Amino acid sequence: MARTKYPIYVANEPRTPNEDLLVTDKFTGKTAYKVPMAEPEVIDEAIGWAVRASEPMAELKAYERRLVLEHCVDRFRERFDELADALCIEAGKPIKDARGEVTRLIETFRIAAGEAERITGEVMPLDNAERARNYVGLWKRVPIGPCSFISPFNFPLNLAAHKVAPAIAAGCPFVLKPASLTPIGALIIGETLAETDLPKGAFSILPCRRDGARAFTEDPRLKLLSFTGSPAVGWDLKARAGKKKVVLELGGNAACIVEDWDLEDAVERIIFGAFYQSGQSCISVQRVLVHEDLYDRFRERLVEGVLRLRSGDPHKEDTFIGPMISEDEASRLHGWILDAVRAGAIALCGGTRKGAMLEATILEDVPGGERVVNEEAFGPVLVLSRYSDFEEALARVNDSVYGLQCGIFTRDLYKAMRAWDRLEVGGVVIGDVPSWRVDHMPYGGVKESGLGREGVRFAIEDMTEIRLMAIRTP
Repeated sequence: MARTKYPIYVANEPRTPNEDLLVTDKFTGKTAYKVPMAEPEVIDEAIGWAVRASEPMAELKAYERRLVLEHCVDRFRERFDELADALCIEAGKPIKDARGEVTRLIETFRIAAGEAERITGEVMPLDNAERARNYVGLWKRVPIGPCSFISPFNFPLNLAAHKVAPAIAAGCPFVLKPASLTPIGALIIGETLAETDLPKGAFSILPCRRDGARAFTEDPRLKLLSFTGSPAVGWDLKARAGKKKVVLELGGNAACIVEDWDLEDAVERIIFGAFYQSGQSCISVQRVLVHEDLYDRFRERLVEGVLRLRSGDPHKEDTFIGPMISEDEASRLHGWILDAVRAGAIALCGGTRKGAMLEATILEDVPGGERVVNEEAFGPVLVLSRYSDFEEALARVNDSVYGLQCGIFTRDLYKAMRAWDRLEVGGVVIGDVPSWRVDHMPYGGVKESGLGREGVRFAIEDMTEIRLMAIRTP
């Protein structure tokens, strides 16, 4: 019989104080899991334990932190099918995409296990002037202390892993609030960590209501807040975070430029980048700018490819488009599509909705003021347009409040370098879609897309502080 109940974790230990959170199967809409909700006093207790765990966590040797992470890698491999099935149910993610996310969960913890032994410092000569002739410096990185993590619904395993695994590698205790729509993956991570010898208080995983969540942001005992989610929420949290360090991974409005490339390959990659997991990714391809010499051929092949995509039950192996996270979200984006069509856009395919299922949609000739162009769609819609000049295309990509990643399909090295120089984004991907990411690269955005970088090594840098020792030889 499939498991239907999971506990929360408070100071490394499971608790089941209630069953107030009902987690639905996003395809059927039926309750699939029952999970406790952490009350404010429990969150306060967990933060207190994290403070007490700061010293013993900081004292863990590199090999001890590595062994914890390697244990997680082994156990996630053993529980691979369970993790993928839970992800398919709670997030509505097609089973192939769910397996891909479990693979990335494992990779993220594996990378962190290696980085746990590579948190280095430096011997730094200080004798750059007569007054410092007898001085030498050494610096090292030390854990910042208790951390607060808030993870989103769309990658409930891997985006939680990008906070949890670096924290363990760095020696930081943490409290994690997973998205209430998709808490199961994070709770399985907690169940796995509970099998280790981490100091008591090293971790707590706490689905909770909004009133309780204030402590994740405002409690001064927490030294870092790492949030992944919407810009409106993220910037509000930063304003309320006080003196703690803040890392924000927020929304996007990712664009692709098709300049000079094999059309079959570009179409295949853009279809994947725009519509995998129903477009619910902050680096999903939303805007595609195609050079006018290629435009008509590209459009024809793109529409043909999208019409071949299978939609439906995410448990079926041939399903590519599953449900959006909720009917409300599908209705919201469907409204944006209808608004664009009323304003003069052409729907080349898709555009209809049934419950939480929204068809893969391509829009052409969308007026510039429409939300589907200017805001983050976060769903299965792509806006197609043509351009004549590469500099014009770069300017149109930059004409956005967002700046996460951009994809450029070009064989011209000089244009690639020009894009890298000009584009106001955190990452430029040449020969592929902006949706591409590996888990050790620096990942993050500028403008409304956030601040700071994820990627295990770069997250560890945020979770540690530099401590200098200067030595005088008399």
